[in-house]
Amino acid sequence: MNEIDIIRAVIEEGYQISPQAVELIKLSNSPENLLKYILSTIDDCVFVIEPEHVDLKSFEASTTFSRVTSGAPPGTVSGKVSGKISTPALDSASEPVSDSGYESSSEPSVEPDIVSAVEVSDSNPEIEPEILSSQGSNSDFDSDPVYDSASDLVHDLAKDPIHDSVSAPVNNSVHDSVHGSFSNPVSPSVSPKSIEKQASSFFGITGPSSTSKNALKANFLFSNQRNSLSSSSRDEGVRYIPGRNPVTVLSDITGHSTCVGEYMQFVQYFRDRYSRLSEILRGRMNARPVESLKRRSFRRGSDGNTEELSIIGMVSDISTTTNGHKILSLEDSTGSFSVLIRNSDKELFELASRLLLDEVVGVTGSVTNDGNLMLATKLLQPDVPNSVQRRTGSHGKAVLISDVHVGSSQFLEDSWLDFLDFLKGESDSEEMREIAAQIRYLVVAGDLVDGIGIYPDQEMELDIPDVYEQYRKAAEYIREVPEQIHVIISPGNHDAVRQAEPQPALPARICADFPENVTFVGNPALVDLDGVQILIYHGRSIDDLVASVPGVSYQEPAGAVLEMLKRRHLAPTYGSRVSISPEKKDYFIIDPVPDIIHTGHVHTLGVQRYKNVLLVNSGTWQGQTEFQKRVNLMPMPARVPVVDLANFDVKILAFD
Repeated sequence: MNEIDIIRAVIEEGYQISPQAVELIKLSNSPENLLKYILSTIDDCVFVIEPEHVDLKSFEASTTFSRVTSGAPPGTVSGKVSGKISTPALDSASEPVSDSGYESSSEPSVEPDIVSAVEVSDSNPEIEPEILSSQGSNSDFDSDPVYDSASDLVHDLAKDPIHDSVSAPVNNSVHDSVHGSFSNPVSPSVSPKSIEKQASSFFGITGPSSTSKNALKANFLFSNQRNSLSSSSRDEGVRYIPGRNPVTVLSDITGHSTCVGEYMQFVQYFRDRYSRLSEILRGRMNARPVESLKRRSFRRGSDGNTEELSIIGMVSDISTTTNGHKILSLEDSTGSFSVLIRNSDKELFELASRLLLDEVVGVTGSVTNDGNLMLATKLLQPDVPNSVQRRTGSHGKAVLISDVHVGSSQFLEDSWLDFLDFLKGESDSEEMREIAAQIRYLVVAGDLVDGIGIYPDQEMELDIPDVYEQYRKAAEYIREVPEQIHVIISPGNHDAVRQAEPQPALPARICADFPENVTFVGNPALVDLDGVQILIYHGRSIDDLVASVPGVSYQEPAGAVLEMLKRRHLAPTYGSRVSISPEKKDYFIIDPVPDIIHTGHVHTLGVQRYKNVLLVNSGTWQGQTEFQKRVNLMPMPARVPVVDLANFDVKILAFD
């Protein structure tokens, strides 16, 4: 068992561990059993596992006792002693799993490094994370002078005094500018720079010193962290719905929400997001903890340049200097660090211009001699592997729709009835009847009804003013769908569930009116349709991406979904238009990579392919409302994407 396996197992149980403790465990006669023993007996108040917590005498005594009482062979620990926890990383002898198949790069293939707040010790070089070599660096950067401090660098870039505009993000710790205010448990949000914190506000660390760590313990900030990270790797209950057209629900918040809006839950949420996305990035780069950069003395090599290093962090702040350079604040579980993106590096600068707050990225570059600023030469997003394989072997077709809006005066009932006739094989066209005969699934990505009180003056545009009557009418329509077609319904922001995402499935009172061939799932939900994985998300975060990412528009909604896929996250920015509930697991992370991502919300049709992933934003069954006229939204109604599950070809059918 190597140090990486030990670190991963500790992180999965919500703890952190020092390099000295790792070394003691690794050198023992039975590292796996010793670590299980430590994790099963350690005090819940412990934040970082130190050498004093590695009690070899007690461990030997427990193994001797277990052998005597249970007859177990030497070197094992009885389940009666270590049955307090079960650690997946210890129970499996396999290597850490990460994405593969990315574009080839100059960096060597390495194992993931520690991401927790370990103390990097010069006396333990074998435990200290590897340093990424400077292969493949930008040629312009190679010829640049080496700067002793961040302020010298910025001054030279600007050619005039600009300290007033950049001194805060460069010379001061980014810890003071991380957004981290959490208020409403029902509709939680984070307002940038609304509260001052030292160190990692995302990860619940309020200072790098041992004194502040003790203060954290006193406040029980990390007193119950056993499940804070391991929950993401635990199966919260896969549902299998058998039949002629089976459905397996792989990921869904329904019945598993634990959020009450407490501060510690926000910490757990961001820890899970960072842990899982950084794991994807570590398949492409050898990154080190931010804290290790601050403790290291950066010296010039024989060629006059400082070595290149890599870090992985969550974007907590983005600022621009008076001369147009960008400064990013990246944060991991050990601290924050400032990264400079120069506008002379056009490709890198353009990528940085599309970054969003709270997304997780990897950066490679050189650090100034004072250790205050990194000069970026490479920036990586989690993205999708180039070699992602499309699943094959299924058959039949799936119909993808959303935004039906039953109950609205603008609901296009005639077009909808034509659509139902098509599903029943009653179309006038023989080609349409042939397509209908192959349909196995109908997937609805939210907003089945128009709801009540969703937008201003909505009551003036409702034919059915009672939301339960709206659902009863929708159930009547769904009962017209042939029973051999399996219907999957996910909610949206107009549906009768909580507005905070992830949203659970519709309540039982509503579901009772629908036929047996309907399966209700949450939003988002990852489902398997007889061998084809489809990620269903209503798509409210498209509003945030249109507002924040250059080139993304409502007219091309698949472009917004593409930006989600590159970030491997359905709602990258926390606290904007989308209210996100801080669950123990981040249900918005796109992992594993599905075959199809199905979204809606914006009432326009868009289809795109990216690295063997099919992106479909279905249209609507509602005409333009007065509210949509005021915001200049032109819907694209009664257009239906039909996907061939064998080859993922898409055919658009019109019912207007």
